[in-house]
Amino acid sequence: MRSDLFSFQRALFVIAFLCSAAIATRAQMAAGSTVVLPGGAGGSSGSQSTGGNPSGGSSAPGQAQSSYSGSVPSTAVPGVLSLSLEDALDRGLKQNLGALLSSAAINTARGQRWEQLSALLPHMSFNPYVDVSQVNLKEFGFSFNAPAGSGFTIPSVVGPFSYFDARGNLTQQLFNWQSIQNTRAATQRVKESEHTYKDARDLVVLAVGYNYLLAIADEARIQTADAQVKTAQALYQQARDQVQAGTSPAIDALRNQVELQTRQQQLIQAKNDYAIQKLTLARAIGLAPGQEFELTDKSLYEPFEGITVEEAEKRAYESRSDYQAALEDVRAAEYARKAATAGHYPTLNFAADYGVSGQHPDSSHGVMDVRATLNVPIFQGGQVHGDVLQAQAQLDQSRERLENLRAQIDSDIRTALFNIQSASDQVTVARSNIDLAQQTLTQSRDRFSAGVTDTVEVVQAEEQVASANEQYISSLYNFNYAKISLARALGGAEQGVKQYFKGH
Repeated sequence: MRSDLFSFQRALFVIAFLCSAAIATRAQMAAGSTVVLPGGAGGSSGSQSTGGNPSGGSSAPGQAQSSYSGSVPSTAVPGVLSLSLEDALDRGLKQNLGALLSSAAINTARGQRWEQLSALLPHMSFNPYVDVSQVNLKEFGFSFNAPAGSGFTIPSVVGPFSYFDARGNLTQQLFNWQSIQNTRAATQRVKESEHTYKDARDLVVLAVGYNYLLAIADEARIQTADAQVKTAQALYQQARDQVQAGTSPAIDALRNQVELQTRQQQLIQAKNDYAIQKLTLARAIGLAPGQEFELTDKSLYEPFEGITVEEAEKRAYESRSDYQAALEDVRAAEYARKAATAGHYPTLNFAADYGVSGQHPDSSHGVMDVRATLNVPIFQGGQVHGDVLQAQAQLDQSRERLENLRAQIDSDIRTALFNIQSASDQVTVARSNIDLAQQTLTQSRDRFSAGVTDTVEVVQAEEQVASANEQYISSLYNFNYAKISLARALGGAEQGVKQYFKGH
């Protein structure tokens, strides 16, 4: 007996140990897991759904947001593809991963709305069944013994007997204020996801435009570096001829040779940068791997028609999709707050069924049942109070994100306008500097040919030309990117880019 008791206790101990180990393992897995939402969306906030930099700002969208730097590749096109800025934007809007993920999120929100709406819609089902049973009464502890000599026996096995039932069932919530408010909140979430998708398209325009402009700048640097190599080659040949003629010291040729090799290194680096930037652009717009293409918009400069800050802000608050998504997020949170409070309210449910039942289908009779249930909550252990606190916290956060985004829009607009004005002025100065630096180089070459100066002056003039060209390329890129940033800040970047670059 003691041995059996000891074995039973040991078995209980093993079972308890295994259960505790399983619970601990599940807790560790839950603590260590991380849920990653597509597109950088966090929770249900419209302002978060656009990634790490919802305003666009001045950061590099192709680098700051991984989903917008990727894409779903399209089919390869034979030969070399001619790609304009507008073509790149169209491809990006169709193939960019950020836009595709945001589009899929709309269906997720619609599915969640249907789940909430389901609680308010009638539920109907049809459940026919046939049952044939035989029961052993001894299984339930019944044992009948007839008196001796009575001449009859009481069986311990009953059956077989059958039962048939076929009914249609209907259930309907006649009143549930919590479900009504949850459905309204889910409807706002659908609208929020639709605005978020439009905002994602603006971010695609920003990312693709950023990478396209960088590629143009890198291509311009190749052309500039190639011209500088040719100039350095001519100057080196000129200096070497004068050294051989005995009119210049050997150090003049050495200086020009160093300058030539420096320019050659810059040309090699410029070609490498351009090739890599083309790969980055191809990934953002969904070109097939290995697809050859060339950029057709070489120089993008058009004067900017000014707009006041007040006009820009009014337009942005009406047009920016992320701002509209944030407004919908606040409305959804308000409905969720009302739904949480509705946990204190009574609910009224209706249920009915109608059908036939009997021993067999051919011997059945009509049956029905209709009932209404009023559920009045009295005490629920503080669950509703906890739900209200959480819903209020979510509402407060949504309102704070909305105000933050409103201030961010103002900052984006002012920053973009400042950058446009500054870059425009820099383009004008850089153009003038190129002309002046080129004149300086020409005069230095003439002075060197006449023996008035050495190659130090010529090399310095070459560096001034290179610096002036680099400043022009950088200022032109900054000017064009500032216009794209303003289009993003105003909302409707697709139309804005076409307006600002309508000549290309």
